[in-house]
Amino acid sequence: MGAQWKAKGKALVADAKGKLFGKLVKEITVAARLGGGDPGSNSRLRMAIEAARKASMPKDTLDRAIKKGSGAGADAVNYSSVLFEGYGPQRVPVMVECLTDNPNRTAPNMRVCFRKGQLTAVAWDFDHVGMIEGEAEGGADVEMAAIEAGAQDFEAGEEEGVTLFITDTTDLDTVAKALPAQGIKVLSAKLGYKAKNPVSMGSLSAEAQEEVQTFLAGLENDDDVQHVFVGLVD
Repeated sequence: MGAQWKAKGKALVADAKGKLFGKLVKEITVAARLGGGDPGSNSRLRMAIEAARKASMPKDTLDRAIKKGSGAGADAVNYSSVLFEGYGPQRVPVMVECLTDNPNRTAPNMRVCFRKGQLTAVAWDFDHVGMIEGEAEGGADVEMAAIEAGAQDFEAGEEEGVTLFITDTTDLDTVAKALPAQGIKVLSAKLGYKAKNPVSMGSLSAEAQEEVQTFLAGLENDDDVQHVFVGLVD
């Protein structure tokens, strides 16, 4: 599908859960800093909290992250969002969202990650959209749900039985709230980048595919990387 290509075996690495918690903590912290610590009036924070709960994050860890962002805790921290773009191996376009407390550390790390690619402008080859992952329940019609909820489009997600609903950036929260009434269980919702002209993975040799996977795994394993959006299709 090309929205977010997951490096193979990522879910099996020993520290996968720790890395996931780290990314979720950063997202919660930034959401609280930008929109306040009340999830009722902060849709980004509300979605981040839901993602943390689905990942079984301990409540005290979640609460500390909110306090960090809202400045209520002694360990308040300020993360900044930095976007890197470029080509990976085989001219695969990539958008990398980082959340970091030290951009002077993150930039050199990204240059190392892209040593077999090129850091250059590729945003022109992506649409900035809302992305909602959902599961149909009770025989719900996905197409009708998308229409009724106000999504722009939908497609098969990366996991079996999961649908990716595409929205305008300004409609993300509205559509996410409307989908459950249409029989869709919302699993995640975020702003992201959808490639206009993705590279076909199947067109690459086995060696080239491995090179791309290694590159993407390197990005995903960087602690400052929050989301990786890749122009790839099966």
